[in-house]
Amino acid sequence: MNVHNMMEDLVTAEVNALYDQVKKTSSPWLTCDCKNCRLDTISYVLNRIPPRYVVSGRGVTHSNEIFADHQLIADISAVAMDGLRIISSTKRPFHTLPREECEVKLEENPSYNFPTFSGTILDGSTFEPISGVKVLLKLDGKVVDMVDMTWSNPTQTFQSTRGAFTFWAKSIPAEKSGESKKFEFELEIDAEGYEKSYHYFDVPIISDTATKTELNTACSIKIRDIVLFKREVFEEDQAESKRQ
Repeated sequence: MNVHNMMEDLVTAEVNALYDQVKKTSSPWLTCDCKNCRLDTISYVLNRIPPRYVVSGRGVTHSNEIFADHQLIADISAVAMDGLRIISSTKRPFHTLPREECEVKLEENPSYNFPTFSGTILDGSTFEPISGVKVLLKLDGKVVDMVDMTWSNPTQTFQSTRGAFTFWAKSIPAEKSGESKKFEFELEIDAEGYEKSYHYFDVPIISDTATKTELNTACSIKIRDIVLFKREVFEEDQAESKRQ
């Protein structure tokens, strides 16, 4: 059974039409209309409107009603224009790269495919999320390659995501499918004003017949919350331990 969100079709068409329209007017605020920027705008809109799912041909026949809903299209256009302006003013570093550099490469060879890793950095005194934290993922002492250019390592936490970080490690070749192996990862966490911290976790993986090219949010590992202590607090605790 295939589930499809009809809003993807409508939003994609509307965003592309808006980009083409604004580009023709030579608007000075439109700094780029590459495929990456357009996809970012489409994602921005889809995250802000209700989905409309269909699972069959009968469901698809209702698409005419959706595309004829003028109020819905007007609402989508308004959100799309907001997204277009925001994406144009805050482009991601990889936006000028060819789209193929921003996609997971399919390798039809046995591979260890990793789930996404996610976690949250908290202040040890307040247990509030910390933004501006640099998080580096390592394997066997080496920096781990990500699946494509849209994933960063090291990554950084932001206030908007409440101290959260996420990684999706690139697949590693295996000799054959069905092999089991345990990978030992290391997180190096560094934030201004806080004591540097290290966190370790193991991930058992069974190799697949090929690399996975699509993200599956159901296949994810949540790392326990990582708590950082401000440098002066850490030093006071260390001194107190020595006195005892």
